[in-house]
Amino acid sequence: MEKKKRDLAALATIPLIMTLANSMLIPVLPLMQKKLGISAVQTSLIITVYAAISILCIPIAGYLSDRYGRKKIILIGLSITAIGGAVSGLGAWLLEGGAYWTILGGRFIQGIGAAGAFPIVLPLVGDMFKSEDEVSSSLGMIETSNTFGKVISPVLGSALAMAIWFLPLAVIPVFSLISILAVAVFVKAPKQKESEQVQLSAFLQKLKDTLKQKGSWLYAIFIIGCLAMFIMFGFLYFLSNSLEDVYRIKDIKKGLVLAIPLFAICSSSFAAGKLIGQNKTRMKWFTIIGLLALAVIMIVCGLGKSNSLVLLIILLFVGGVGIGAALPSLDALITEGVQKEERGTITSLYSSARFIGVAAGPLVASSLIKQEQWLFYLFAALAFGSCLLSLFAIRPQKE
Repeated sequence: MEKKKRDLAALATIPLIMTLANSMLIPVLPLMQKKLGISAVQTSLIITVYAAISILCIPIAGYLSDRYGRKKIILIGLSITAIGGAVSGLGAWLLEGGAYWTILGGRFIQGIGAAGAFPIVLPLVGDMFKSEDEVSSSLGMIETSNTFGKVISPVLGSALAMAIWFLPLAVIPVFSLISILAVAVFVKAPKQKESEQVQLSAFLQKLKDTLKQKGSWLYAIFIIGCLAMFIMFGFLYFLSNSLEDVYRIKDIKKGLVLAIPLFAICSSSFAAGKLIGQNKTRMKWFTIIGLLALAVIMIVCGLGKSNSLVLLIILLFVGGVGIGAALPSLDALITEGVQKEERGTITSLYSSARFIGVAAGPLVASSLIKQEQWLFYLFAALAFGSCLLSLFAIRPQKE
């Protein structure tokens, strides 16, 4: 693992940049709405179109990475992301009446590129290391980079928009280029033998057999990953709105407060990746304990509306620790639980499930924003259900 520090550092730039490409826009959407003269629904599509097209394209990118090589698909995905960012940034800068639709088109292209970038990192890490201990630790670093992007994105997005309102859109090509160069120069992906390149028909049959053979625990991890991201983005949306509407906190101050629970997820992910090692039973129990802690915190939040922002932040910080403990454990379980030639597509299906949670969480939270108590009870029920699913469906000792 010591020899691959540069490889991991280069790969860690990918989830960081993919997260910034989406999450940087969340705190500045109200400003974009004013500048573009569009409705709230149209504004939300700037986020939704990115996630929606990614959900559809991720499994395709996963198969292509199995067929033609992970590094090649990652570089193509990052290049497409850069192109999409350039379309959005130039549209916002140069166009008047058609700026919104150009931005939306650029975000659509970005989503296609994102599908071929971060989701392919997980199986590539699995390919690069033989030791399960090294795989688990490396996946923890990748998940930490992903969450670190979420930590800094509210602050960075707010700061960039204060300079020029469309700057959060325009910087994505620059970030993508940095990642392209890092991956191209430093990542030494295992060479794929011609005999490992599976034809589509044979691949689909083998995938069907794999899902049938290992269906219960695979489907459980898909569902748990989806619900974890649903809860995380749901309560972040709730907190973002509450900071403005209830506590009157805006701009960079708002970004800093939003970063607190995200920092909890980030630090917890890093620690969990180090602690779980190659012990699959430990991965399972980290997931269970993390989700149980999340469920308890969501119940406490729902029991009564508190006027104390400090208390709310403390509770969401602890909930973030629970999510952070579960995510790298789920990554490691699914990456190490399937064969190398199927790893790209299986982990991509898992990434698609997580993107469904990302897309649905803010949407549901926005519809229940005035029923705060029931929103947190919903989160608690989903977290507790995920905990039970982890307990009974994930059985690593039998795999």
